[in-house]
Amino acid sequence: MEKNAKIYVAGHRGMVGAALMRKLRHAGYTNLLVRTSAELDLRDQAAVADFFAEEKPDYVLLAAAKVGGIVANNTYRGSFIYENLMIQTNVIHQSHVHGVKKLLFLGSSCIYPRQAPQPIREDYVLTGPLEHTNEPYAVAKIAGLKMCEAYRAQYGDNFISVMPANLYGPGDNYDLHSSHALPALLRKFSEAAAEGHDRVQVWGTGTPRREFLHVDDLADACLHLMLHYNSAEPMNIGTGQDLTIQELSELIAELVGFQGEIVFDFSRPDGTMRKVLDVSRLHELGWHHRIKLKAGLQAVLASEEWRAASPRSTLVPQAAE
Repeated sequence: MEKNAKIYVAGHRGMVGAALMRKLRHAGYTNLLVRTSAELDLRDQAAVADFFAEEKPDYVLLAAAKVGGIVANNTYRGSFIYENLMIQTNVIHQSHVHGVKKLLFLGSSCIYPRQAPQPIREDYVLTGPLEHTNEPYAVAKIAGLKMCEAYRAQYGDNFISVMPANLYGPGDNYDLHSSHALPALLRKFSEAAAEGHDRVQVWGTGTPRREFLHVDDLADACLHLMLHYNSAEPMNIGTGQDLTIQELSELIAELVGFQGEIVFDFSRPDGTMRKVLDVSRLHELGWHHRIKLKAGLQAVLASEEWRAASPRSTLVPQAAE
């Protein structure tokens, strides 16, 4: 991927897109093409076609998507499937029409069956029922990776797909009504510690196991794959390491100084009981994650972004390890 190539980062203001921008700039790529959603509605077929015809990007990183946590996914099921299908279909198709040299499609680990064997290999896609709460989003992402496969098979397009683990880091959403589990727990425990609460309630049983990947590690892996991977099969991106929600809650409580009781609400859904990715193929390509979970969380808690998102927190974070 030439340093002066025109690279379109779709979704550049989102958590993943912003991380990709940081990584590309740090690696010396200067001709980066972006549009805000106000400037270009990726759900609009004609607008996307006009954009590609005018700008003719050489490479595309497709990080634009409608995303949310378990509540948002389950509540806005129609919006999640419609908007994601439209965004990715328009960008992938126009990348084909206008001869993009290579496209990377950002999927999600939620594409895998609810009861998939662990750790989850890439070839487990479409081998069983999905988790109901995020099924519309997962179906859209499966359609995206299959579209990349189909365009490669029929037209020879160099379109690749990646499936990241659960993400955290700069640009995350800390709204308790729409965020994912980890940022919601960070906010709950931090504010409970600041306000002197003696208990924090956590959804579910605490027993599900999850894998968490820093978004800057994801961006690093994506660039590695743009440079070194050219196959139809999707590629998992993760740490290959997981922990229970209870263990995560205890780690966050330790980091923010919360010393009260952690109470699990068994009436709330757990979601998939375990989800850890098999990243052996990625390791074979020479990439390993660098940011350990505790150090990554400490960096989040030390950031200006975190202090703005959780103004009630009086946390003085530990130095990152």
